[in-house]
Amino acid sequence: MNYDVIGDIHGHADALHRLLARLDYRERDGAYRHASRKVIFLGDFIDRGPEQVEVLSVVRAMARAGTARAIMGNHEFNALGWATPNGTGGFLRPHTEKNEKQHAAFLAQIGERSPAHCEALAWFASLPVWLDLGGLRMVHACWHAASQACLVATCLDAAGCFHEKGLRKAYLGGTPEHLAADVLLKGPEVRLPVGHSFRDKDGHTRHEARLRWWDREAKTFRLAALGLDGRRSELLDDPVPHDYHYQEAVPVMFGHYWLSGRPQLLSPTASCLDFSVAKGGVLTAYRWSGESILSNDNLVWVAA
Repeated sequence: MNYDVIGDIHGHADALHRLLARLDYRERDGAYRHASRKVIFLGDFIDRGPEQVEVLSVVRAMARAGTARAIMGNHEFNALGWATPNGTGGFLRPHTEKNEKQHAAFLAQIGERSPAHCEALAWFASLPVWLDLGGLRMVHACWHAASQACLVATCLDAAGCFHEKGLRKAYLGGTPEHLAADVLLKGPEVRLPVGHSFRDKDGHTRHEARLRWWDREAKTFRLAALGLDGRRSELLDDPVPHDYHYQEAVPVMFGHYWLSGRPQLLSPTASCLDFSVAKGGVLTAYRWSGESILSNDNLVWVAA
């Protein structure tokens, strides 16, 4: 089977419709279909964009029709945590001002606690955390075997989805399960050297940086830290943990990292497909037809 892998959509249904049309999918019997290909969605369907309910309608229809598969993004994980009581009067994901601001557009569009919201949450819970098709791998933020093994042992069902107890474990701070979920869905982070910080895309000051885990040569803070573009020279050449570096030959595709500019591969075996459609970038797909070495020629995108 040949697959078209699509990155983070974040509620931009118009771009999704146009990208599917460019990929030669046509709507028939209530779902987009292709004669010889299927789509794999990399998660982050919700939050930020103006057409989040429509995005879910398109993706879920394709999943029901068997013309697409989907994995969980951190925003779907967050949505489940926001809605799930923690047993002590709060919720797994605390209802802080910061978390509410991030999730408010989705709740306003779908209607918090409405039947549509409950259906969406049930679908989020049915999404596997990653897919391994043998010749191709998909995860939202980082492919990391040790984190996968941790979740398999205590948190996931046979289909690779969080069961209820597993979701609670993954939200319990300080546990191996919490760290594993963070690595797979949000990316590995390391504490920056003392005195260093940066502001992320939402304006929050951060003292930890995510790592370029797909880059085997990024072995120091200066080379590996994300989010410090233009200030990278300020960082030391001290080594960073190397156990997150992806060393295998099987191609892996992921989203999450809000890249910008013209889409291009990060390496011959790794492709981030998040090119910031929610910030005026592009919605991007990779057309995979069985190759073990990825090619920029197979990237397809549409403007936001």
